[in-house]
Amino acid sequence: MTKTIEVKDLRAHAGEHLGQSDWREITQERVNVFADATDDHQWIHVDPERAKSGPFGGTIAHGYLTMSLVPSLLQEIWKVDGMRMGLNYGINKVRFPSPVPVGAKIRADATLANVDEVGGDGFQTTINVTVEIEGNDKPACVAEVVYRYYA
Repeated sequence: MTKTIEVKDLRAHAGEHLGQSDWREITQERVNVFADATDDHQWIHVDPERAKSGPFGGTIAHGYLTMSLVPSLLQEIWKVDGMRMGLNYGINKVRFPSPVPVGAKIRADATLANVDEVGGDGFQTTINVTVEIEGNDKPACVAEVVYRYYA
């Protein structure tokens, strides 16, 4: 279920757990399309036969593919109403503790860690995101993402 917060009320929700997205399967097709888009065709990502005998026992998603799915996963978790514009402002920290095997399912878990005023009508939010792998205790990605919202 998507949590909706009015832009003017963001500061009141600082520190709040926002929720979790639905599970999303990582397919070989998605990995291949990402490889084509980024020119990163390393065999651990795109060669299932060779990857069977590699360190992960099969192909894995690019770390940056996992990270690039965070905005769409967050859209399932929360929505900011009453804004005229929102911007992806950056990432403070990102780590990839565990590879995502092709065929695995991932989801995001998010907490609105911090909210600061920016200018007269803006808010900068820092969201702590953990991308979980179904059935794995170790996350695929842990990141602090930063968005700005303008009323």
